[in-house]
Amino acid sequence: MSRTFSRQEFYDLVWSKPMTYLAKEFALSDVALHKICRKHGIPNPPLGWWAKKAAGKPVKQTPLPKVKSGDADRITIASGELRPEPELIATARENARVMASAIEAGGELKPDPIVERTLAKLRKTKATAITGLAAVEQAGLIKVTVAPESTDRLETVLNRIAATGASMGVKIVRTEKAAAFECDGEMIGFSVTEMTRREKHVLTEKEQAEQAAWQKKREKYWSRPASWDDEDFSVFPPRFPEWAYHPTGKLSFELEHFYLLQSSPRRSFRDAKVQRLENMPVDIVVGIAVLAAARKEDRQRREEDARQREEERLRREQALREQHVEERRIAALDELLDEVGRLDRLRRLIAALRAERGTEATGRVARLLAFADDRLAKREAALSSYGLERRLEESRLFGGDDDHGFRPPRY
Repeated sequence: MSRTFSRQEFYDLVWSKPMTYLAKEFALSDVALHKICRKHGIPNPPLGWWAKKAAGKPVKQTPLPKVKSGDADRITIASGELRPEPELIATARENARVMASAIEAGGELKPDPIVERTLAKLRKTKATAITGLAAVEQAGLIKVTVAPESTDRLETVLNRIAATGASMGVKIVRTEKAAAFECDGEMIGFSVTEMTRREKHVLTEKEQAEQAAWQKKREKYWSRPASWDDEDFSVFPPRFPEWAYHPTGKLSFELEHFYLLQSSPRRSFRDAKVQRLENMPVDIVVGIAVLAAARKEDRQRREEDARQREEERLRREQALREQHVEERRIAALDELLDEVGRLDRLRRLIAALRAERGTEATGRVARLLAFADDRLAKREAALSSYGLERRLEESRLFGGDDDHGFRPPRY
C-alpha cells in the first residue's frame, strides 16, 4: 500500500540514512528516489557526505526550502514490486511512481461522467436473489457487481481512482464493450466485484412449508392407490439451493487478464484487514501504467517475432524459387542438347545416303531423303537464334518470368 509523507517528514527521512538504504525500503532505485527529491525540491546529502559523517568530520545539512506556490506539500510513495521484472516493466513502474509522488490524497473529488452513469444504472438494477449482488455490464459503462449497500462506497472508490488517473494521464473512456482505462495508447479493461461468503443453505419457513406439503402429498399418494392418477402430485421433491451467498462488503478491483510472454504484472487489488480500495488509488493507477507498458512491449515483441518469421519464410521461399528456376533452365538446356544431338545424327544420315546413292535415289529412299531434308530444315530453323528466342519466350525461360509454374509451399 502507498505511503504518504509531508515534505518535512520526507526531508528528515532522506537525511537520516543513505539514499541507497532508503531506496531499498521503498523498493525503488536510488535514481528514482533522487528524481522524487528533485521533483519536490527536497535537498539530499551530496556525494561523500555520509563518509565524512562516519569519520567524525564536520558536515553541513542543507535546510529544506519552502514549498513553491502550486506545488504539492505532501509526497506519496506507491508500493513497489519486490520480485525481479524485465527492464522495460521496471522502468515503467519507477517512472509511474515518480509521477505519482506529487498526488495529494483527500480533498474534494470531481465526479467522473462515466462513473456517474454507471452508478445511476446500478441504483436502478435489482440484486439477484441468489447472491444479493446487482450487476452492470454494458457498452460504455464500468463493469461492476456489488450489493446495493456498497454503492455509495463504490462511488468514492471509482471517483478517487478516476481523479488519480487523470493526474497521471490515465483516463476512463468508453469502448464498444465496457468502459476501460486508456494509458499511453493502450486500452486496459477493468471491473469491480464485491466478494461473497458461501454457506450451506438453511431452509426458510416458506421452503419448510413447501417441503412438508410435498411430504404429505407423497404419503397420501403411496397409501391410497386410487390417488395414483392425481396429476397434481410430482414424485420429485421440490428443489432448493444447496448454498447461500452473502455479500461481505469487501471489494475487488480487477484489471483485464491477457497473456503476456515474459511478464505478469499485478492485476488484482482487494480489500484486506488493513488496506482498503479507497486508500489504494495511487497503487492501482501505477499498476495500470505498468500493465499498459507491459502490453505495449509484449505487442511490439510479438510484431517483431512475426516480422522475423515472415522474413525467414520469404528467404526460404526465395531459395525454393531459385531452385525451381535452376531446374527449369537445366531441363530446357538438356532438351536442347538432346535435339542438337539428334539433328547431328540426321545430317550424317542424309550425307551417308546421298554419298551412296547420289542423285539417282529413287523409290522409298528418295521419299525418305525428301522427308529428312524437310525435317532438317525445320529443326535447323527451330534451333537458330531467332527460333530459340521465340521458343524461350513461349516457355518463359531465361527472362524475368523464369519462375513460371512455381507454387510456394503452404506450410
